[in-house]
Amino acid sequence: MLYLRQIQEGIDFIEAHLESDIHPSDVARAAGLSQWHFQRIFKALTNETLKTYIRSRRFAEAMEQLTGTRLSVLDIALAAGYETQESFTRAFRECFRLTPSQYRKMGNRSLFIRKIRFDQSYLAHLHQNISLTPDIKAQPAMQMVGMPTDYYGIDSEKNNLGQKLPPLWAQFLPRLKEIAHAVPGVCYGVVAPAGPHSEQLRYLACTEVRGPGELPLGMVAMQVPASTYARFTHRGAAQKIDATVNYIYSSWMLSSGKSHTLGPDLEIYDSQYHPTSDTSVMHYAIPIALPGP
Repeated sequence: MLYLRQIQEGIDFIEAHLESDIHPSDVARAAGLSQWHFQRIFKALTNETLKTYIRSRRFAEAMEQLTGTRLSVLDIALAAGYETQESFTRAFRECFRLTPSQYRKMGNRSLFIRKIRFDQSYLAHLHQNISLTPDIKAQPAMQMVGMPTDYYGIDSEKNNLGQKLPPLWAQFLPRLKEIAHAVPGVCYGVVAPAGPHSEQLRYLACTEVRGPGELPLGMVAMQVPASTYARFTHRGAAQKIDATVNYIYSSWMLSSGKSHTLGPDLEIYDSQYHPTSDTSVMHYAIPIALPGP
């Protein structure tokens, strides 16, 4: 598709000039499109504005420098295109509810998925396989029973999601019948940080239960608190859920102005899910904070 290649050429221009002033007209010119056409196609394809993408890519580079270098916050701010450390700190806090210095001290990179560089495969995934606008609704508290594991997620260089989660589901699904008072028809993957200072995530392959019962051997119980969830549709192979999660955290959250409660995320598998079908449908939901009165 020609327009995907043209958008990619504009993205390549952005990547080469992240530490310079970038005007939308220069990006569009690199893509061989008018500014109006480039910005309109980019917004329709990614559900974010060109300015938001550039800002969030600069934040991603800044986050890498905060955790991976000893550069001063001022130097990082200037490289990100801000004139002062104060303006950079203010913008960083608005996005992540932390100052750059707090993020650096925290050292837990699993709390945020940094904005990835878009490529044609990712752009095609956005175009075909994700609901770019979520359903937002209140979710009552749920009691879950399932099997846990800890793993390194997609934002870690130690990412072992593919080695840990499929075997976990292969062990759990045949044992569903052992769980008393299980709600039929839906299974969940519950995702949360493994600890306040851990880079790992804790995953629970589980089902909801509505009633008391003894825990089967090797299983644990967990309560997911009541929250308002933004629920996205993911079409196609579950192995590509990484791209959907990246979109949610690094595009939708930044452009929507919503903030994560830091509660658990939910993968939702119902009758529309088929592990070997290209037409499979699952859902990924994140808990979001409601605005105050």
